[in-house]
Parts: sequence; C-alpha cells; structure tokens
Amino acid sequence: MNLHFIDWTIIVIYGIIIVGIGLWFSKKAGEGLEEYFVAGRTLPWWIAGTSIAATYFATDAPLAASSLVRQYGIYGNWLWWYEASGVMMLVFFYAKLWRRANVITDAEFIELRYSGKAASILRGFTAVYHGLLKNLIVMGFVLLAMMKFSQVILGFDPLYTLTICVSVAIIYTMTSGLRGVVYTDLMQFILGVLGTFVFAGLVLYEVGGPAELVKQISSMEANSPGTLDLLPQSDHMSSLQFISYIVLILILWSRSAQGDGYLVQRLFAAKDEKQSVLAALWFNFAANVLMTWPWIVVGLGSLIILPLATASPELLADPELAYPMMIVEIVPVGLKGLIIASFLSAFMSTMDTHLCWGASYMVNDIYKRFMNKKATDVHYIKASRWSILILAIFAALTAWQMESIERGWIFIIQLTAGIAIVMLLRWYWWRVNPWAEISAMIASFMLAIGQFWANLFEKIGFISSETHEEINVLFSSEYDMLRATFILVACTVIWVAVTLLTRPDSKEHLQNFYRKVRPGGWWGEIAKSCPEVQITGNAASNWLGWFLGIIFIYSSILGFGYLVLNQSVLGLGLLIISVVGAILTISLAKKSFKEE
Repeated sequence: MNLHFIDWTIIVIYGIIIVGIGLWFSKKAGEGLEEYFVAGRTLPWWIAGTSIAATYFATDAPLAASSLVRQYGIYGNWLWWYEASGVMMLVFFYAKLWRRANVITDAEFIELRYSGKAASILRGFTAVYHGLLKNLIVMGFVLLAMMKFSQVILGFDPLYTLTICVSVAIIYTMTSGLRGVVYTDLMQFILGVLGTFVFAGLVLYEVGGPAELVKQISSMEANSPGTLDLLPQSDHMSSLQFISYIVLILILWSRSAQGDGYLVQRLFAAKDEKQSVLAALWFNFAANVLMTWPWIVVGLGSLIILPLATASPELLADPELAYPMMIVEIVPVGLKGLIIASFLSAFMSTMDTHLCWGASYMVNDIYKRFMNKKATDVHYIKASRWSILILAIFAALTAWQMESIERGWIFIIQLTAGIAIVMLLRWYWWRVNPWAEISAMIASFMLAIGQFWANLFEKIGFISSETHEEINVLFSSEYDMLRATFILVACTVIWVAVTLLTRPDSKEHLQNFYRKVRPGGWWGEIAKSCPEVQITGNAASNWLGWFLGIIFIYSSILGFGYLVLNQSVLGLGLLIISVVGAILTISLAKKSFKEE
C-alpha cells in the first residue's frame, strides 16, 4: 500500500518527537543507576500507571485481540482479562510492599527477603529467567507483530522492519533511561488510545453501527454461534474449552497478583506507597477496559468486512493479519498516518520498557552484583546502554524465529504459572526460602516445554511413535489452560516440599526484612521478636477493597461490551455498578493509606 504524503508526514513527526524526548532526558539519565532505572523514585501515580498501561498496549495486543475474536469470539479475550483480578490484589496487598522494599529490580528484592548463598544464586537465576528468557520472548512477539503490520500496511520486508524499529527503540532508550521512557510512554498512550478509538469508530460507521454489527455477525453462517458471547458459554464450545476458560479465570489470576518485571519497576519509581497503589489501580482500568474494546470492535468488524467465507488465503492462515488489513480497507488518507503512528507508539512504548527493564537485570543483578561491584555510576550507565543494545539484537533474532503471537502469550502463561503461588506467599510466610523459588522456576520451565521432551523421547526411542501421537494431543490448543493449571498445581506441590525439606533463612535476616517491609501474615516467632513493628493495615478491609475492585473492573468490561452489542439497558446498568464500585474501591484504598 502506498501512503499519502500527509500520512508519511504524521509518522515522521511522531518519530522525531520520541527520539527528541529521549535526547532531552539523556543528561538526567546519566546521574546514576537509581535515576537511570527507577527515575530517581519521583514519579506520580498518573505517570507511573500510564507508563505501565502503555507498555501493556503493545503491537501484539490489537493483532492478537482481533485474532481471538475471529477464531473464538469475544470471550477469547479472557486470555488476558483474567489478569484484572490479580492486578487488583497488587493494588490492595502488594504495591505498598514493593515500594517499601526500596530496590531497583524485583531480582534485587530476593537478597532483601532471603539470606546466604542460595539467595545470591536465586538472584542471578531470576535475572536470567525473567530478564533474558521471558523478556526476549515478549520482545520477540512484539517485534513479530510489527513485522506483520508493516508487511501488510507498508509492504516492508520483515528484515527491513526489524532493522528500523529496533534502531529507533535503541536510540532513545539507551540515552534517556526510565524517565525518558515513561514520558514518551505518556505521549504514546494518548496517541495510542486516540488512534484506536478513531479506528474503532470508523469500523462501526462502516458497518452501520452497533445494531447492524450484531445483526450481520449473527446472520453469517461461517461465524461461530459463540462469536458475540462476552462470557464463555458451555453450549457454544466444547466442554474442554469451557472448563479451560473457567480454570483460567478462577485460578491463573494468581500469576499476575504480586506483579513483577516492568510493572513493579514503575512502582519502585513512584514517589511513595500511595502513588504506587494508585498507579496500579489506574493501570488496571486503563489496560483492561479503556484499551481493549476498540481492538475487539475492529475484530468484530473484520468478520463483516473480511468475512471468513471469502477471506484471502493469507488471512485464513494467519488471523492476526486482520487488524492491519482493516486499516488498508477502511481508513482514509490522513487518518491512516494517525493510526499507523498510534500503532508505532504501541510498539515503542513496549520495546523501550522491556529493553530498559531487561538491562536493569543485566547490570544491577548480574554485572554489578557478581562481576564488578566497585565501579563508578558512569561505568554502570555505560554498561546499561551496552546491555540495551545487546538485548535489542537478541530480541530481533528471537522475533525472526517466531510465527504466532497467541502461542507466545500461551507459553509465557505456562512458563510463569508454576511460580505464581510462591511469589505471593514469600511476602506473608516466613518459612518460604530461596530453594522454594529455584525449584518452582526450574519445574515450571521443564513442564512448560513438555512437548520438547515428548519429541525428544520419541526421537531417542524411549517412547513409541503411537504413544508420542497420543501425548501430542495434550499439547493441542484446547488443553492450553489445563496444562497451565497442572503446571501451577504440580510446581506448588514441589516447592512446598522443597521448602519443608530445606533450612529456613537466618532469623536475623528475616527480622531485618520484617522490620523494613512490614508485610503481615504468618511470621510467627519473627513477628514476636519484633514487637516494635506495628502492622496497621486491615486485612478484611483489603479483601473487601479487592472484591469491590474486581466488581468495578469487570462491570466496566462487560458494561462497555453490552453497549457495543447494542444491549444498552444491560450495558448502562453494569456501568452504573462499575462507577459505584470505583468510588468504593478508591475510598478503601485511601483508607489504607491513612491506616499506614
């Protein structure tokens, strides 16, 4: 597709602005690691929360959301909506604890929580596990989305796209550190939301409005009868699929509850505990409600404009192409530039974050901790910039090997499912030790690559080809969430056993942690030995806040959904409930600030 000069002008202006912001903050970023990676711990909640949401709004997200709608229906987006309940736990239980820890990375937190050689081993292991393995996979499917987008919209060769996108991300991320990242994220979030809402509005206009959208989709025989279901319906899917989604919603939220990686990096950067809690709350609403419905509208519209019955072979083979194809089909000159710029902003806001976050692990938790402990801040900043460059190169290589964004999402869910419960309980149960986390991570990884082991065992003759075929059925997409649940349960059994069979951390170290973080929970003799520590938070109030918070978020999600589906009374009723839930949630959050 050939873009008009106006569209190219908008795109170029956008690129100049974000690089300019990076260069503007370059001097400030050079002041030290704390400034470079956590912005001097000065961010207000609206900056920190918006930055998290902008990172969440990656190039993979609109492509995957539209693809899920085309393949399964609206309910397919529970693949990420389930996380809202977990993030609400972050708001009421974990955000303030993270801020009190006063660390640069969640890997550094490990040696605050645990003691001895095992703690240092775990810190390095975590940095590699999250900063390299998980991080490269995420950046890989973000880059893959950008490659697919530019190939459809601009006709660019994938290698050319990789080179350009990675180069721009490197320039301003290397120079500006987290402060430049969060301020570019703010601009990119505004642009991204504007672009997606305009795009969704164009789609609704093109199909004749919500009523006509519902009518046409319902009349198309090629579409699944569950396409317009907001919630999984047992009569519109196989019993296995239905059970999988229920499991996803009810169990796997735990993997997002304590927060990690780039999310907690923003909480570390917040001014204080109050700002960190509000940042998490704003992110939850912005990411799960404000941003997802425009993508879903585009996906629904694509079923009419690019129907399954007459779709091109390329689209049938790869439904993730629907989103960029819709831009080609319906967006006029001028607005194309805006929407493409919004898509680029989604890419940049995610890549810059993951590069900065990954580099924080490499430098703070590997290089500085184990290789060069006494260098100057100037030296560490240089090392950070080199780390960003190296990570970007490996991310590009990872993207080159990937084919599906959705499968990347699933693998991340399974990779991290096994460590979910231990990550929650390490704050509240004194007996959890570093060997618990190490065993959980190793077991989770080994189980997440189960198909690799099945293929290997068949190749070396350990199992027959018939048995191999039977086992491979368990690795079909229908079993994705059940496998994740099995990993969560199996790994929990493993790490609890390891915990009880290994020595606890030193009493003195645990006392120091308890005094600094004041977590509450099951701390037994440790709590008794620290009578000066007052746990002022009200657990019942926090659980009530969490419950009201998920009512607020899910009523918002479903309320907007029913409005899109032309069920105005039900939609407005749910939105009224969401407003009441929001008021009560914020009230209880403020109450917790006062108690603290």
